[in-house]
Amino acid sequence: MKTYLVNHLRIPGDIPNVQALEYLAKVEATVEPFRGKFLAMGPLGVLEGAWPGVVLMEFPDRSFATAWYNSAEYQEILPLRRNNSINDLGLIDGLPDDFTVKGYAEDIPRSLTK
Repeated sequence: MKTYLVNHLRIPGDIPNVQALEYLAKVEATVEPFRGKFLAMGPLGVLEGAWPGVVLMEFPDRSFATAWYNSAEYQEILPLRRNNSINDLGLIDGLPDDFTVKGYAEDIPRSLTK
């Protein structure tokens, strides 16, 4: 099952500084060995709340995503991101092809009675 990395991103002053640009120049090379890919990046068309920027990445599964995040190559450039932007970063697994919200809602009461 595919896993997605979501980064709620804020850049102070809205313009990346030199270190942030260095991070951007290097990050893609750290992702490729883990079969990750960038799906979306940039300002979000906000419908509710405040989301100045988003990065959405896809990995084959959670083990690939966590292996990338913990890799020596990514850990080496991680301070460039952390020191120059504000991030809420998380992983979420994709849903099976037969998933429905209705089915999910119907399963909740059943799981509570077990």
